[in-house]
Amino acid sequence: MKLLSRAAVAAIVFALTHAAVAQVPGTVQLEDMTWTELRDNIHAGKTTIIIPIGGTEQSGPYVALGKHNVRVKTLSERIAEGLGNAIVAPVVAYVPEGSYAPPTSHMRFPGTITVPDVVFEATLESAANSFKIHGFKNIVFLGDHGGYQNDVRRVVAQLNKAWAGSGAHAFVPPEYYGTSSDGYAQILREHGVSDGEIGTHAGLSDTSLLLAVAPQMVRLDKLKSAPKPGAAEGVYGGDPRHSTVELGKLGTDAIVSRTIEAIRKESAGR
Repeated sequence: MKLLSRAAVAAIVFALTHAAVAQVPGTVQLEDMTWTELRDNIHAGKTTIIIPIGGTEQSGPYVALGKHNVRVKTLSERIAEGLGNAIVAPVVAYVPEGSYAPPTSHMRFPGTITVPDVVFEATLESAANSFKIHGFKNIVFLGDHGGYQNDVRRVVAQLNKAWAGSGAHAFVPPEYYGTSSDGYAQILREHGVSDGEIGTHAGLSDTSLLLAVAPQMVRLDKLKSAPKPGAAEGVYGGDPRHSTVELGKLGTDAIVSRTIEAIRKESAGR
């Protein structure tokens, strides 16, 4: 066998490296694109932008503070890939979480970050207007946290009033949050999970959803061996000790499929 010279090997390595760099990354995440790659994606028909909204808040001793941010980013990516014509914007991680003078609700626990409703709404409005200018026609807000749903709906109404006749449209499909909360609870009941186990914030349902998308964010070993946590620890209802990846996947799959269907229906013909 004839050995290649150093010059030939170097030429091959250079060519392969150049080809890899020249390729447009197969991603739907705006943050991973250059501006020219994004421009080309928009020109090619990716005119739906998903704005994921998370939140940085306590979820008990066994779930990391970035739960909502990671969950909504992962699910938004799956939704965008399923749609085929969508891009995912950076996650909005600073959201209304209550008062800090005096601290209320989740703000009583270190790590929770809150902003005023007016600041939050202005941020969403500015982001949406930015995407409209760059050519997006469908601006979709997906909020992973229940506390600001009314804020998001208010922003959507204001945007659509301002954009009347422009060809751009904002909307917040209720199927996303609805499926992750009441809808998921019903799915769990159908699989034999009791209401006493399901809970709400940081309970079995909340924890299982996170296990399905980012298991490293759940301190599972400590959780399984701990006594049942309660409100004093930041867990509101349910028993997170019985959370599993399998139960979580029931919820994440439903959230993704129902949200894709809702977005397609809303944007049909646009």
